[in-house]
Amino acid sequence: MTRNPILKVLSTFLRHRVKALLIGGQACILYGAAEFSRDIDLSVLISTENLEALRKVLRELEAEPVFYPDLSVEALLKGHACHFRCQRKDLKGLRVDVIGVMRGVDDFHELWKRREEIKAPEIGRIVVIGLSDLVKSKKTQRDKDWPMIRRLIEADIHTAPDELPDDRIRFWFAECRTPELLILLAEEYPEIARMMAANRPLLDFAIQGSRDEVQRLLREEEDKERETDREYWKPLRKELEEWRLKRDCKN
Repeated sequence: MTRNPILKVLSTFLRHRVKALLIGGQACILYGAAEFSRDIDLSVLISTENLEALRKVLRELEAEPVFYPDLSVEALLKGHACHFRCQRKDLKGLRVDVIGVMRGVDDFHELWKRREEIKAPEIGRIVVIGLSDLVKSKKTQRDKDWPMIRRLIEADIHTAPDELPDDRIRFWFAECRTPELLILLAEEYPEIARMMAANRPLLDFAIQGSRDEVQRLLREEEDKERETDREYWKPLRKELEEWRLKRDCKN
C-alpha cells in the first residue's frame, strides 16, 4: 500500500467514525495481490448520519467532487459511485471514490459482518471488505479486474495453512480462475470437487484433468459476467448523462 497519503486518508475516516470498508485496488494489495493504485475505493453505509461524517472527512481532505453525481443518499442507493479528488497539499491529486451498493454482492450490513480488520502501525486498523466479497465485486466488464481475481485466489491458496476448514476449500473451487490450480485442487480434494461441480460444471473437467476445457469454460463464465455488468450499468450511465445535461442547462 502506498503508505503516506493512503494512510492519512484512512486515518481521517477512522477519526470521524465513518462506517466504511476499503475495497478496490488498495484492498487487493492488502490481500497479497499487488497492484499499483493512487485511488482509494470505499463502500460506505448509506445513512444520513454516516454521510454527514463522510462530508466532514471530505472537507478535511479538501476533496472536490469530480464527474457525477453529487454525494447523496439517493445517488448511492441507486448504485452510483461518487468521486472526489483531494486538493490538500499533502494529498494533492489523490482520488477517493465511495459507493453504497455494488452489483453481485450483499448489502453493506452483510459485508460488514464479514469484514477483515488489518492492523496498521500509524493508524491502528484498516477495515477491509472480506476476500470472498472482494472477489465478487471484481467481476466487472473491466479488463484489469479479471487477472486481479486470479491473483487474489492464487495468493490465498499459496499462503493458506496446512490445516484449513472445508468452507475455505469450497471458496477456492467456486472462485479460482487458474486451470492448473483447479486441476491440482481437484486431485487433492476430490470429494469437495465433485460436490462443487453441481454448481460449477467446469469442475467436472478439472477432475478429468482437461485443462483446455477448463480454460474454455472459464472464459464463458467471464464473458457472461462482463455482459451482466454492462447491462447493470446501462441505466445508471443514462441517468448520469441526464443529470449532467440538466446541470449544464442550469449553468
